[in-house]
Amino acid sequence: MSATTPPVDAYLEKLEPDRRAALAKLRSLVLETVPGAVEGMKYRMPTYECEGGVPCAFASQKRYMSLYLVPDLVEKYRAELSGLDVGKSCVRFRKLEKLSLDSVRVILQETVQKRKSV
Repeated sequence: MSATTPPVDAYLEKLEPDRRAALAKLRSLVLETVPGAVEGMKYRMPTYECEGGVPCAFASQKRYMSLYLVPDLVEKYRAELSGLDVGKSCVRFRKLEKLSLDSVRVILQETVQKRKSV
């Protein structure tokens, strides 16, 4: 598992407690699921890079939280993400309980596999 970084810690510290807890849990999931993930900040949000590219990023927006994933995998798992506001590569949610963390884990694992085969 990759080490966390101070800029991401600072980002999370500025959030309301419920959002901080939700995104900290998502952060842990990413770091557990993506071997060797390098955590950083891009576009003012936490991003995670691995060999072959960026598998995901997340952000706290004004009215929701966002998880950014690989577009074709978001489309592939759209049914599992039903009930959420799903864009081309973005999943928007207000409460972490509404987001299927099992589906996110599968999408991240598949992303890593795709990146390795490129």
